[in-house]
Amino acid sequence: MASTSTSMTSISAMSKIITPWWLILIEGIAGIILGLLLLTDPAETLVVLVQFLGIWWLVGGILDIVSLFIDRTAWGWKLFSGIIGIIAGIVILRHPMISAIIVPGIFVTFLGVLGLIQGVIGIIGAFQGGGWISAVYGIVSVIFGLILIFNAFVAGVIALPLVLGVFALVGGAIGVYQAFQLKKLQTT
Repeated sequence: MASTSTSMTSISAMSKIITPWWLILIEGIAGIILGLLLLTDPAETLVVLVQFLGIWWLVGGILDIVSLFIDRTAWGWKLFSGIIGIIAGIVILRHPMISAIIVPGIFVTFLGVLGLIQGVIGIIGAFQGGGWISAVYGIVSVIFGLILIFNAFVAGVIALPLVLGVFALVGGAIGVYQAFQLKKLQTT
């Protein structure tokens, strides 16, 4: 019994140190709002999210180049990522509508390639003694990977905002719940 109260005390002490409950609550509410926006108005929300991504890349690229003046380690990588970030940020901000189609399409293509690679690894694993489950997983992954690759821009523009909306809504609701659980722990 003593170990239980000690562990509860340490959990309570850790929760006070780690993250304030209200910050998790704000994140949860933001997730719910983002999820609702993606589900109710996916096109405009996607354009705004891609613009934020462009700003993020632009600022990140500038900071990468500025960091060269402070720390010259890995200067080649910092210069390359800085230039790419600046170019990507400017292109996205200058062409937000086209970027709202291209960026999700590229993301879905990346997921398709990842599925293809995982599928091939699963099939190879099946031949190396992984069994029929590994083979089925590999075949299904290859099929889904090919579907995503050949329909990337349709899936990126239509399905991705809806999937992200559901994940944001559920994640936000879980965040709100966890915030109140953390508040209860912190007050006891």
